[in-house]
Amino acid sequence: MVARAKNYVCQSCGAAAARWSGRCDACGAWNTLVEEGAAAAPRSARKGRLFVIEPLQGQTLEAPRLAAGIAEFDRVTGGGLVRGSVLLLGGDPGIGKSTLLLDVAAAYARNGYRAVYISGEEAVAQVRLRAERLGLTDAAVELAAETSVEDIVATLSQGRVPQLLVIDSIQTMWTQTVDAAPGTVTQVRGSAGELIRFAKRSGAAVILVGHVTKDGQIAGPRVVEHMVDAVLSFEGEGSQQFRILRAIKNRFGPTDEIGVFEMTGTGLREVANPSELFLSERELGSAGTAVFAGIEGTRPLLVEIQALVAPTTLGTPRRAVVGWDPSRLSMVLAVLEAHCGIRLSGHDVYLNVAGGLRISEPAADVAAAAALVSSLAHSPLPADAVYFGEVSLSGAVRPVAQTPARLKEAQKLGFARAIVPDAARSDAPDGFKLSTIATLADLAGDIARDGTPTPRRIGPKEA
Repeated sequence: MVARAKNYVCQSCGAAAARWSGRCDACGAWNTLVEEGAAAAPRSARKGRLFVIEPLQGQTLEAPRLAAGIAEFDRVTGGGLVRGSVLLLGGDPGIGKSTLLLDVAAAYARNGYRAVYISGEEAVAQVRLRAERLGLTDAAVELAAETSVEDIVATLSQGRVPQLLVIDSIQTMWTQTVDAAPGTVTQVRGSAGELIRFAKRSGAAVILVGHVTKDGQIAGPRVVEHMVDAVLSFEGEGSQQFRILRAIKNRFGPTDEIGVFEMTGTGLREVANPSELFLSERELGSAGTAVFAGIEGTRPLLVEIQALVAPTTLGTPRRAVVGWDPSRLSMVLAVLEAHCGIRLSGHDVYLNVAGGLRISEPAADVAAAAALVSSLAHSPLPADAVYFGEVSLSGAVRPVAQTPARLKEAQKLGFARAIVPDAARSDAPDGFKLSTIATLADLAGDIARDGTPTPRRIGPKEA
């Protein structure tokens, strides 16, 4: 007789509790504990299986990859999907996850691989309608609408094993080994475990689609992210046509790599030069705008940072930021007040990264500070200059990595100068000027005076 043990599992973090309470002791979330049953198997139900133990020394071959032929997707995955790997793709509803994966499945099918698309949210006819709109009906992609993991594994184990399996989405899947409703933490974990075992045993690459919560986190337990080989995030604003595919975790490639797509009437289109696209609608000669030369993964990327500083009538000034870390904005504002003598306590501050891109590296501190001072002083920045550098709490501007790649990308797009940290010793490309700053006060003073820092070329002797 199998004993049933009742426990309460948090739907936010996956922690289990013996009794229900309004607040989870592990993550602090309210009203997330749900009663679930777990089957306790008898001790003699299964005997141990012998396995082979291999020495550490031995021949190691590079993991074979399956390239889709979509340059931006292959870039993010590290050159293509690895056989037997499992990827978790998350994104906001309606951002284009299903459209992207249908394009990927069609690309693999056209390359001669067997690609299977399993939908737990849509019928086969609905997936076919999307394929007709995207012009993918000529691809030999196999479709099915199923939610039982056991049925999916049994069906795909017969005959030729697929090279690519897409599960849309993991929240709709359920397995008989878990006594819980579909979509719960326990069921998501159990279903993901069964699909991961199928991928490792058969060599099929599996892509799991995961829903996200209101704060942008992939719904379900964080343990699922540790179980899979790669976690990808599909980002973008609904009002913007740009979509960013970002690698958050990748066991077989670089992390923080991005791929840029553009949403069109016929689906997603690759963007080969995202810097040019992000700067295509830039207004020249406007105060409060600065071009940031950043690095996303291994790709140099130029993006416009917009700032607006306006007097406020409120007792507490407003601070609003889109596309950047609000904590870093607060730090830059504090440094401007403490070390540069710029009083912003009576002003509302708005900061925006144009194009819907989200910047996470500290190298954007100098560009954000330049845009803020430019808006406050009504002093436009030079249109042919880019900015990058990290600001410390003492007001010093610290160097950042990959300076040559940033300068090369800026010159390729027609920029002629860069405002960089004084400690960044790097030879600029021919015909490119460097203006170095040691402290944020130097930059603020130059912008407040005339908006153009005094250029100083760094030669080979100084490098």
